Amino acid sequence: MQSIVEAVAVHAAEEPGRLCVADGKTEFTYQEFWEHIAGYARHLAETGVKAGDRVVVRNAQNVSQLVAGLAIQLAGAIFVPIEKNAADNRIQEILDITEAKCYIAAKELQTECICEKMSSVLSFEWKNAKSEEFSFPKSEDMAEILFTTGTTGKSKGIELTHASVTAVAENVIYGLEMKKNNVELIPTPLSHSHGLRRYYANILNGSSVLILDGVIFTKKLFQMMDDYHVSAIDLVPAALAALFKLCGDRLGEYSEQLDYVQLGSAPIPQEDKERLRRLLPNTRLYNFYGTTEAGCSCILDFNAYPDKVNCIGRPTCHSKFIFADENGNEVNASEENPGLLACAGEMNMKGYYKSPELTAETLRGGFVYTNDLSYQDAEGFIYVLGRRGDVIETGGNKVAPDEIEETARKCPGVEDCACVPMEDPILGKAPKLFVQLAAGTEFVPENIYQFLREQLEAYKVPKVIEKIDKVPRTYNGKIQRKQLM
Repeated sequence: MQSIVEAVAVHAAEEPGRLCVADGKTEFTYQEFWEHIAGYARHLAETGVKAGDRVVVRNAQNVSQLVAGLAIQLAGAIFVPIEKNAADNRIQEILDITEAKCYIAAKELQTECICEKMSSVLSFEWKNAKSEEFSFPKSEDMAEILFTTGTTGKSKGIELTHASVTAVAENVIYGLEMKKNNVELIPTPLSHSHGLRRYYANILNGSSVLILDGVIFTKKLFQMMDDYHVSAIDLVPAALAALFKLCGDRLGEYSEQLDYVQLGSAPIPQEDKERLRRLLPNTRLYNFYGTTEAGCSCILDFNAYPDKVNCIGRPTCHSKFIFADENGNEVNASEENPGLLACAGEMNMKGYYKSPELTAETLRGGFVYTNDLSYQDAEGFIYVLGRRGDVIETGGNKVAPDEIEETARKCPGVEDCACVPMEDPILGKAPKLFVQLAAGTEFVPENIYQFLREQLEAYKVPKVIEKIDKVPRTYNGKIQRKQLM
């Protein structure tokens, strides 16, 4: 199967009555899902959408959006998802950059391209649609463009072929040891690579996907887990933290039901890992490492390997890693002398949309080069110490901000924190720690200093500790350090 939409058609023929997707209001079997995809693809073609056209879709986090995304690809066009809460001027910017032929959303926008209402997507069912009526996308065809800002604010459109999309899905399937009868709950945004890739993996596998618009509506979340007998759940660290805050240890009630929990998109606080291990001792607990440019390329079951600090696991099935110096030359990296992680494999992006210079800088010789300072041990496990620019060089020592933050969050009264470099006349740079305190906690810096001195080497103890109202983070939990520097 060369594309996810072809996988839907195959599964519809083989297991037409199997549950495919549900969102709490609408649920489709594979046959029903295929018939709606086929019907909407035919409608798009009748409106003038052609092979290679870009179609922008505003996230609705429901089955209609899933139908629209795969119908676009079945029509030979390129799927361009954007965030649900994107401002109108941001949407118009994406429409202009991509020269979009069509825009699909809950409400129309004053724009020159064709506008389609999300509420009408399910109106174009094609009963008993035959797969031979369609020419499915080829592996080398463009599937989607994912726009990401990361933590720097610079917008990049990442081009992914159908080969890339299916390779990422296979990284997920085989990395998780996903069973055929998997029923996965995905409350993460389907405008972002993280949620999309988990959804695609389950569809390629012939499994069932449940979509939820975040974890804040906990009653609905647990009702879906009960009603559909959910066997797996996908979360970002911020969603896991929210679940703990809203529901305490309730996840532990599903310890015999959940086959695995997968997390990714941002580092997981150590205390949350430990709590999840305690609640789900027999569940596989995975942390995925990857970028939008090179998806789901490394995986670790941190329930099986609880003591591997800073470890991102072993490469997934399509992934190959090397370590490089600042000039891109391969090096023998170690903990003392880490290299920059670079990844090769079929899941890699084709390039950055309309950005050949940026593409040439990042994608070289088949490898996507990152700014992650890393090394691999004798057992094949890969460790990430931090991002180049985030890792603090202080007095000849390298300090990973993550390690300081993990330690500081265990200090009584510290709810969250962020570590950044500061200028130091003697050391050159030194760690500075911003702390967000729990409600009712008095800010006594010396108490935090004393706690950190007992846990860390002297050169890792922050030179300055400053109180902050809230640590700036992206929606998926990544610290926006540049806002603190």
